[in-house]
Amino acid sequence: MTRANEAWESLMKAYAVLMKRFNAEDVWGELTMREYDVLYTLSKCDGPLRMSELNRHVLLSQPALSRMVDRLTDRGLVDRCPDPGDRRGVRLSLTPAGRKTQQQIGRPHARSVARALTVLTPEELDQLAAITAKLVRSEES
Repeated sequence: MTRANEAWESLMKAYAVLMKRFNAEDVWGELTMREYDVLYTLSKCDGPLRMSELNRHVLLSQPALSRMVDRLTDRGLVDRCPDPGDRRGVRLSLTPAGRKTQQQIGRPHARSVARALTVLTPEELDQLAAITAKLVRSEES
């Protein structure tokens, strides 16, 4: 158990250091980093998502995510459309302005991520990707 806890603590420390670094960068424009995360998540999807699907991919509570989506919708970045499979539900997608905003922020953010990870060798990057993907798959099972 100690090894697992030490590994977890190390992962969380690395996450905190990197997130503080990224949050302090001047790339977010009018968005918060969390708002960008919502736009980024929607940009990676093949089609519109239900709120519950989006919630599985972001680190926000359901009420906080709902309020954030309301703000992003009011700003013309996210679109709500009726869910054809459930008349009570809605699906969320990026508007053209939301897609453009995500791309404008995403390019410099991707460069920041690449710079931050230059301390790792290509082999270590592959290992990191494999390990984190394994952790994600274990939660999806």
